[in-house]
Amino acid sequence: MTDTLALLKLRRSVPPQFLTAPGPDAGQLNDLLTIAARVPDHGKLAPWRFIVFEGAGRDKAADIVAEAFKTKNPQADADKVAFERSRLMQAPVIIAVVSTAKPHVKIPEWEQELSAGAVCMNLLVGAQAMGFGASWLTNWFSFDRDVLSAFGLAEGERMAGFIHIGTPTTVPADRERPVLADIVSHFGA
Repeated sequence: MTDTLALLKLRRSVPPQFLTAPGPDAGQLNDLLTIAARVPDHGKLAPWRFIVFEGAGRDKAADIVAEAFKTKNPQADADKVAFERSRLMQAPVIIAVVSTAKPHVKIPEWEQELSAGAVCMNLLVGAQAMGFGASWLTNWFSFDRDVLSAFGLAEGERMAGFIHIGTPTTVPADRERPVLADIVSHFGA
């Protein structure tokens, strides 16, 4: 079995609360983004883009999330607001994958959105291959137009996910996986 197959058989998400510094450095981040962009992309549309949150930018993004949560939930206490802020403060590097899918004469938007999902998966696999832990999350603010606008998304853009990347402090136990017999059929059999 190749190293790639071994990696794919063992790949698992590491939740952000189990990720710490260091995260990918500038060269590793460049490699990860290059790997992420090598996905099926019918029509060479590149129907996605990246926003990297690290350092002061990550702090600012966390403040935006906390403020939006507080505005939409005025009854929330300080601990709950702090918890929402912490969602973007656990992993040292977070890469937002923005779906820029739009109507096209030949390529359905659904296919463009699937390409953005493949970008997220390449980031997860690439991060693990580099020795990092990673997790693909959305959370409520991935669907909140005010937060998305503050992050620089245009009206037609959507968040495919936030990929949290860092050094694992522990690797959680693997979760139960589907039984292949329950999810595989053979046409014409």
